[in-house]
Amino acid sequence: MDALELAVRPPDPIRTERLVLRGSEARDREAFLELLASSQAHTYLGGPRPHDALERELPAVPERWPGSFVVELDGAMIGQILLRRSPAHHRPAAAGRLDLGYLFLPRAWGSGYASEACAAALDWVTDAFPGEPVLLTTQTANTRSMRLAARLGFTEVERFEAWDAEQWLGMRPPVAPTL
Repeated sequence: MDALELAVRPPDPIRTERLVLRGSEARDREAFLELLASSQAHTYLGGPRPHDALERELPAVPERWPGSFVVELDGAMIGQILLRRSPAHHRPAAAGRLDLGYLFLPRAWGSGYASEACAAALDWVTDAFPGEPVLLTTQTANTRSMRLAARLGFTEVERFEAWDAEQWLGMRPPVAPTL
């Protein structure tokens, strides 16, 4: 499968018990600015970007591309789910495979929203890409992300050094699609 296959979007929106996963809209711009400039949210991601630079660079409808989903709670964006193909220059075990990423506003932490949203995205992947494993990479120091990966069914493939920190690469094996 090539990267263009992610152009197949899930039925918009994906609903869970508490959340909606959908494409981004202009009304999400302020939440994206807050998320991308958050030092807490970017502790394990190389640090935040300066708010003024983001303000200049972020388009009116941010992150509007296949595989990027806003996570909405009660009508407001609280986070983002990313599904994309790992580039060829990435780890050999990851090249070309689907990679799951997520980022949530700190005020949304600790309520199970990341788990609920990631599980919904993975359910969609299982149906849209049957038999395909999914990867997740996080810093080993990010214990919350490591626990979430385990709850979602990811197991360790390898550890490696990158960005001056030990990284963990996990894989969720293919799951049979739901009928």
